[in-house]
Amino acid sequence: MGPVDWFGGILAALAAMAVAAGWYRLFARPLAVRAGPGGLEVRRRPFITIGGTYVLVQLSAFMLAHMFARLSDPSKWWLYFMMSGGIALFFVIPALWTNYLHQRHPRSIALIDAGFWLTAYLAMGAVFWLRSL
Repeated sequence: MGPVDWFGGILAALAAMAVAAGWYRLFARPLAVRAGPGGLEVRRRPFITIGGTYVLVQLSAFMLAHMFARLSDPSKWWLYFMMSGGIALFFVIPALWTNYLHQRHPRSIALIDAGFWLTAYLAMGAVFWLRSL
């Protein structure tokens, strides 16, 4: 196992937060319409939500950093996207979707959030790939 890229983990989390900012700005209206009246509460203290989100995304980014440190050949660039996208597609999104099924959220909300997580994990994989060059 190679050294863990801790700084890359921080950059990856920041990349995922940038994706979140753009993604949820783009889909704010559709989310509000699908959730209906009272479905999405206006946040009185958005910095608590942003800070908490960053901490949780940072944990994921550090796990990716640990996982990518185990790559025997970092020149195989596709592994960064295959592994990070695979985690999103086969772990994160199914867990999210299971919760949404139990809570009876509209499928469109689940699709918007699933798209975000896939994009965020691919962005984190891209950061680690760029750092390996």
